[in-house]
Amino acid sequence: MSSLPAGRTWRDVILAAFAVQWLGTGLWAVLAPRSFYDSFPGGGRQWVAVDGPFNEHLLRDVGGLFCALGVLSGFALLRRSADLARATGLAVAVFSVPHVVYHLANTEPLESTADAVASVGSLAFGLVIAVALVVSPSGTPAEPA
Repeated sequence: MSSLPAGRTWRDVILAAFAVQWLGTGLWAVLAPRSFYDSFPGGGRQWVAVDGPFNEHLLRDVGGLFCALGVLSGFALLRRSADLARATGLAVAVFSVPHVVYHLANTEPLESTADAVASVGSLAFGLVIAVALVVSPSGTPAEPA
């Protein structure tokens, strides 16, 4: 017996989480780049400000990219197409591989080992989930009831 609502799949859960995460992070960077720079990921942590000078243009561009991934994730969720879900996973993975590699090689600016583990771990987890979408079985998930 599945613990997901009727007609929903693990693919839907991943795409919904991606849509919320990418859009939330992206809108923060686009609408308040200085706040994003100074305060990401929140909770008194600083993962962006420790890695170089503030660049509003770059932060808004990256925020736009995050929003685009969020919109793609949401669209894939609404369409419920396995092929579109795989394409979304591929797009996230293409972005995530160099992002994870960079942060894995550049943990020293972070304030603590816990920050380094959380930063790289969260990015790597997102990459693993994206790859899960890419390699998911063919076929279209069942239509919602």
